[in-house]
Amino acid sequence: MTMLSRRAFLTASTALALAGPLQASAPETPGVDFGPQTVRDLARDLASRPYEPRPTVPQDWLDLTYDQYRDIRFAQGRALWTGTDKSYNVDFFAPGLYFPRTIKVWTVEDGQARPVGFDLDLFDKGKLVPKLTREDPALGYSGLRLRTDLGHPSGKTEYAVFQGASYFRAIGLGLTYGLSARGLALKTADPEGEEFPDFTQFWLEAPAPGQKNMVVHALMDSPSVTGAYRFDISPGDSAVMEVEAVLFPRTDLDNVGLAPLTSMFFFDETNRHRFDDFRPAVHDNDGLMIWNGAGEVIWRPLANPLRLQVSSFVDNGPRGFGLMQRARDLGHYADLEAHYHNRPGLWVKPHGDWGRGAVTLVEIPTDKEIYDNIVAYWRPAEPIAAGSEHEMSYRLTWGAAAPVDTGLPRVLNTRMGEHHDGTRLVTVDFEASPLFAEGPDMMQIVVHSPHADTSDGVLQHNPDTGGLRLAFTFDPGTRDHAELRAQLRKDGQPASEVWLYRWTPS
Repeated sequence: MTMLSRRAFLTASTALALAGPLQASAPETPGVDFGPQTVRDLARDLASRPYEPRPTVPQDWLDLTYDQYRDIRFAQGRALWTGTDKSYNVDFFAPGLYFPRTIKVWTVEDGQARPVGFDLDLFDKGKLVPKLTREDPALGYSGLRLRTDLGHPSGKTEYAVFQGASYFRAIGLGLTYGLSARGLALKTADPEGEEFPDFTQFWLEAPAPGQKNMVVHALMDSPSVTGAYRFDISPGDSAVMEVEAVLFPRTDLDNVGLAPLTSMFFFDETNRHRFDDFRPAVHDNDGLMIWNGAGEVIWRPLANPLRLQVSSFVDNGPRGFGLMQRARDLGHYADLEAHYHNRPGLWVKPHGDWGRGAVTLVEIPTDKEIYDNIVAYWRPAEPIAAGSEHEMSYRLTWGAAAPVDTGLPRVLNTRMGEHHDGTRLVTVDFEASPLFAEGPDMMQIVVHSPHADTSDGVLQHNPDTGGLRLAFTFDPGTRDHAELRAQLRKDGQPASEVWLYRWTPS
């Protein structure tokens, strides 16, 4: 299983965008017809032919160091649609280093698509940047950033980025970039290695004056599949993306992940003892939330295991799932630079019936916070057959909390350590709720493990959170793992999320 260093991508992208933007190609550039079926037709045609990898950029671009790459900056005032009455500006990123292949970008207006050409003169280059090849068919941009009026006095501000393979990310107002989404995950945790499809072309629909949303189309290609994607993107307290996609498999897609999310979890109170660090916790997200088709709400705290682990939560017609960041106080991380307390969560709401399958969580061991080691996605129960056309649609919401009201108190935090009798002690904090108004004595505790002996549990009021804290012990014996489950109930009905955890020795 490959772990990706997306921290570097985030840092490089942010540094490039701060300096400013670039112009589009000249208005007189001849256009080609573009309609609702254009990208779908291109993807279908592409899937009918053998896969051909795109060429890489010239070697001198690939040989750029991290500092040299950061020193290539956009010229001020040259963003796409700068100086027009359109409600958006679009910045573009340089190729090279982490981005060996480039994308092709088009603007769409009045049913006509026109290319946005690559021009090195649209970038400011610092003293660290060597002389670079300027003319090569493979040269182009590595990604794009969306900016619009979000009330900032300095002008249009950023909130979404597409860059690298099929990765993209967004933030709500006041939040800091963290986890990423992908167009598709293929062969994740496969012993033969993962396949990373690429978005190879983008079409940007020109927005009208005052238009709040932005529509972006993307063409995907990989050895196993092609795809046509449409993103209807709206900024705000949460950034919302309505995603419509159709996949055209070249081969049977057996190990496939739909609506995949990629994040980082290094440590928290469950595994703090393993790391010599001044901070009490380091993570982009601290748990996987699932609202399954049966109406059960699950909270699975994330882990940084010593060995790769894959968890499957079998379901039929999921209501939603997402990687969340529930620890929101600066003091929980004590990090004045990374701002982990401001990282967004990302909620996936499927449209229509996604049928049988499993929300799948992949947790990869890591010894550094620069690596994204968490992947979550929907895996259909049946392969997507070669030669078929698989349509799907879903909503992505990037914000401080999941945009759903399940009616059940959420898990706020999980702590774990050795008990004085040699067993393991677990505490689970639930947020304040009217369901707890009559006190802990009115609640029923349900604690279970198929692998370990557990205590009955003790429930107490937590004056710090206003909610309840469940504490229990378990004894895994000589086992190398233990699945744990806990929930609060009242009058025989659920009174909290279901807390699930996989313990492994550390």
